[in-house]
Amino acid sequence: MEIELFYKILKAAVDAGASDVHLKIGGPVIFRINRELIAVECPQPTAEGMAKVGEHVTPKHLHQRLEEERGIDFSYFVQGVGRFRTNLYQQRGEWCLSMRYVKSKVPPFEELGLLEQLRRIAESPRGIVLVAGSTGCGKSTTLAAMIEHINANFKKHIITLEDPIEYVFEDNQSVIEQREIGLDTPSFHHALRHVLRQDPDVIMIGEMRDDISFTSAMSAADTGHLVFSTLHTTNASQSVNRILDFFKADEREQIRRQLAGTLQAVICQRMVATVEGGMTPAFEILINTPTVRKLIEENRLDKLPAAIETGGEDGMITFNQSLFELVKAGKVTKEEALSKASNPQALEMNFKGIFLDEGRRILT
Repeated sequence: MEIELFYKILKAAVDAGASDVHLKIGGPVIFRINRELIAVECPQPTAEGMAKVGEHVTPKHLHQRLEEERGIDFSYFVQGVGRFRTNLYQQRGEWCLSMRYVKSKVPPFEELGLLEQLRRIAESPRGIVLVAGSTGCGKSTTLAAMIEHINANFKKHIITLEDPIEYVFEDNQSVIEQREIGLDTPSFHHALRHVLRQDPDVIMIGEMRDDISFTSAMSAADTGHLVFSTLHTTNASQSVNRILDFFKADEREQIRRQLAGTLQAVICQRMVATVEGGMTPAFEILINTPTVRKLIEENRLDKLPAAIETGGEDGMITFNQSLFELVKAGKVTKEEALSKASNPQALEMNFKGIFLDEGRRILT
């Protein structure tokens, strides 16, 4: 595959509204459009062509790592086309390329379908804000929108630690520095060790990966910083357990108490198909109210879903409540909402006008 053809494929993908491009030796070029995989009419990638493309797109500082690990993540930019979150890897000894198109301009809250609560959470003076969800659910975009909201409205010093950089921010009211792992700093751990000496107000850590990441986040939040990060979990209450799983059993008691004092909010999202053929997020939001703080301190984590269900006045919402609102607004069909619901039976009852106040009963 010639590099010129490769550029044409990427441009065609962006023009067609594709979210992802997949290249595999001996197979058709694949675009993902509205979550559907579609084969594209063009020459199939060859071993020689993929080797050329791989050599061309891989940043110099990652060549050695690619040789050793046979799979790397990086950000790739094509002038006039856009930026792609890229993964180059091997299967059966042959190179494959998966590229996700990342819009260079962060879409506004309204366009993304983000709730007003997220704006308020982004304006928090300090604490840890986690955006959770499965791979491909839009966590990075939601996080970018919240950072851009701060950038547009507040004079803050923002430092991001990303692997790789996805959205490129331009200073507005805030001053932003973006550090890419492998390019600007050897590792998350190395960057986190020094980040507090760089006088940040807001720190964005691309992903919570281990106990060191989270300990650093809690230390920063403890000293008055606002820390954003992402987690791979399917609901807000599960996120608290996932954090504790980073630590050894004998450390969890102390970490849980620290978490109760530093957590600001957990935003979990799932992508839902709209009636217009697009996608929109459904949310579950946990806010660290005095009730939630007490439940975390007392290790009553099984009661967190009930706290979310009854915490509407504080800005909390369950997936079922979020899906119900999307159906009520005519954005999503009942069938689609039921397929994405945490509790389809309860949502079905909601559609019939029956609302059981289970959460309040459980918490009392």
